[in-house]
Amino acid sequence: MPEIGIGMLGGGYMGKAHSAAMAAVGTIFETNLKPRLEMIGEANMELAEKYRQAFGYNRCTDDWRALVDDPAIGAIIIATPQRFHREIAEYAFAAGKHVLCEKPMGASLEDSEAMVAAAEKSGLINQVAYCYSRSPATQYARKLMQEGAIGDITWFRGEHTEDFFADVNEPWAWRCQGLANGCLGDLAVHLFNGALALMGPVSEVMAELQTVHPNRPGGEVTNDDQVHMMCRFGNGAIGHMHSSRVATGRKMGYCYEIHGTKGAIKFDQEDQNSIYLYRMDDPEAERGYRRILTGPAHPDYKPFCLGPGHGTGYHDMIVIESKDFLEAIDSGTPKWPTFRDGLDVARIVHAAVASHESKSWQKV
Repeated sequence: MPEIGIGMLGGGYMGKAHSAAMAAVGTIFETNLKPRLEMIGEANMELAEKYRQAFGYNRCTDDWRALVDDPAIGAIIIATPQRFHREIAEYAFAAGKHVLCEKPMGASLEDSEAMVAAAEKSGLINQVAYCYSRSPATQYARKLMQEGAIGDITWFRGEHTEDFFADVNEPWAWRCQGLANGCLGDLAVHLFNGALALMGPVSEVMAELQTVHPNRPGGEVTNDDQVHMMCRFGNGAIGHMHSSRVATGRKMGYCYEIHGTKGAIKFDQEDQNSIYLYRMDDPEAERGYRRILTGPAHPDYKPFCLGPGHGTGYHDMIVIESKDFLEAIDSGTPKWPTFRDGLDVARIVHAAVASHESKSWQKV
């Protein structure tokens, strides 16, 4: 069974999530290409050794270039702060390594464009870690839409809302500065990726950003707490997207509602294992939203569990993401979302900022 050495850069929240996924994916999906947790890199050796022992890597380092250059490593996972993504990705592609990069892909539109150029020049597998669009329910919603189950799409409403910054007394932290760390750059990008997956290209946006709590204990907040926008899609549909990190009561409000000429679909990530489908051709006495519980008949569910309604969770979506990355490397065929798909998200962010500043519609 062929193996590939995995090099992990960053051992924090997402470094742990990706490490756990890579440790499990070969068993759950029985992938042809088996990942080997070869080396993890961190800012200093004390942290690197801590994460090496905790996650089960063979080796560790405080030199990310040494990790990328190591001949035992065939694929790199970038789980560092966004400001480092571009430099690491460009170096990794030049070194002949496949790359899975945490979202948002780059800290700016220019970073994202440069990363796409480096990825496509290399011919290597490149993938952006947007996990929420990989849930079995959302994959099934996408399939229903592609099959025309709800007809021609006329309207989309999407949101990604959480409340981890709703309390004004929450202390100042790194998320309080820099566009890439604000709501638009950090949370809304998941929503944009989901909209692109379900609806296709966004053509224009009219956006407004807001800092709800400009001062926190310890410092000034210089980026946005929430963003809302009207949007037009390339397929002719219109819609609205909203994202907030101060949405009191919301814990994982990644949700969407999609209307078509023959029906509608609703989904809420806080109810991750359900999709709600409305069909206009149902008998009038029975017409209404039908709750469909995910099960083995839905995409990427069966390898986890044979029981319908038993459900998958957050880490399972990252396992699915890892499976896609390994299959892409094994087959030599990229899987969605590639770096170019990540660039589409960055372009929406760029257009949203331009719209906010100009108070006008902006093309994406």
